[in-house]
Amino acid sequence: MNLHEMGKRARSASIKLAGSTSQQRAEVLNRLADRLLSNTDEILKSNARDYQNALRAGLSEAMLDRLLLTSSRLQSMSEDLKRVANLPDPLAEIFEEQVLPNGLRLHKRRVPLGVLGVIYESRPNVTVDVAGLAMKSGNAVILRGGSETVETNRTLVHCIQEVLVETGLPEACVQWIEDTDRRYVLELLQMDEFVDLIIPRGGASLHEFCRKNSRIPVITGGIGICHLFVEESADLEKALPVILNAKVQRPTVCNALDTLLVQRSIASQFLPEVVRVLGEAGVSFRVDQEAWNILRDHPTGDVVLAQPGDFDTEWLSLVLGIRVVDNFEEAIQHIEQHSTGHSDGILTQNTELAETFIRRVDSAAVYVNASTRFTDGGQFGLGAEVAISTQRIHARGPMGLKELTTYKWVVEGAYHVR
Repeated sequence: MNLHEMGKRARSASIKLAGSTSQQRAEVLNRLADRLLSNTDEILKSNARDYQNALRAGLSEAMLDRLLLTSSRLQSMSEDLKRVANLPDPLAEIFEEQVLPNGLRLHKRRVPLGVLGVIYESRPNVTVDVAGLAMKSGNAVILRGGSETVETNRTLVHCIQEVLVETGLPEACVQWIEDTDRRYVLELLQMDEFVDLIIPRGGASLHEFCRKNSRIPVITGGIGICHLFVEESADLEKALPVILNAKVQRPTVCNALDTLLVQRSIASQFLPEVVRVLGEAGVSFRVDQEAWNILRDHPTGDVVLAQPGDFDTEWLSLVLGIRVVDNFEEAIQHIEQHSTGHSDGILTQNTELAETFIRRVDSAAVYVNASTRFTDGGQFGLGAEVAISTQRIHARGPMGLKELTTYKWVVEGAYHVR
């Protein structure tokens, strides 16, 4: 593959896409949404081949779940595209308007970032989510999926490029590095002449590789060691369904709950109920010594003492860490030490403590009395997301349309001179 030529085509396509109309970009997404459904059989057959290959290769249960497409998941992907198509055009936004004392009129106007390089593993839905968000925000994109999704991605990218051509836009708006040789990842990371932003979506090793080898700015995130702290004033009856949802609703994703912190004053009362309710859903538990003393004689639940490193583990499975903390401050200290800055929350009736938690916890998403599972572009009203950033620059949390733009200054005068 000639990535240099691919980069040139992407840069040229990005200029044409940035100059397209809002209606044209929305039409691409709506047509693609319909195309996914009309091509369901072909897409699922491609995915079945990938899935069987992944089974033979011994991929983990979490990776297999991320790889699998079903009719209902394709339906959700289609619906997400239509939601994004109907969102306001970010490129139409004008903001921070002002008139200077000398009469110059200034404003900022949103513009695309340009060309995105997105490197990801296992999830074929990312191919469609990223393509949709990129096109809606006027960005071209070069995709590099994992070797386990080659067949699915080939079919999906073919659908995307067909729709682009049908709507009068270059098929190079969305390109795909089909060769899975890792040298092409390294080459992509060096293409600062053509690519404006690198977005890795995968494990810690992929993020680290991109940070160390890229000449292009890299957005990192998507690795979540997520916490909920049950403070002593919490409504314990209402807290149980929140904890269950955060852990069980989809345990293989980055915003699933990994560690439950429970205040000592309520631990003896509350922890047996946690083990009973979550244990019935198949959850096993890795607990600190104090929680073990409370739970070791509990008749149900797979409860074992936590090992070194367990509280620094993103489980991506039906495993939950539990620690008893003496007070609010100890809970904060634990989160500061072990969180990856993704999604952390408190369950409490104390509004003052809730506000302090919001100020003290430096995560991309901070929750009060809600499941961490909401850290998601669709759930946040963004339609979809290109990634979840845990950085402090440019974008944090789910990255939707606005996070894929920058701005330009527009200065209007009456033949002003300085």
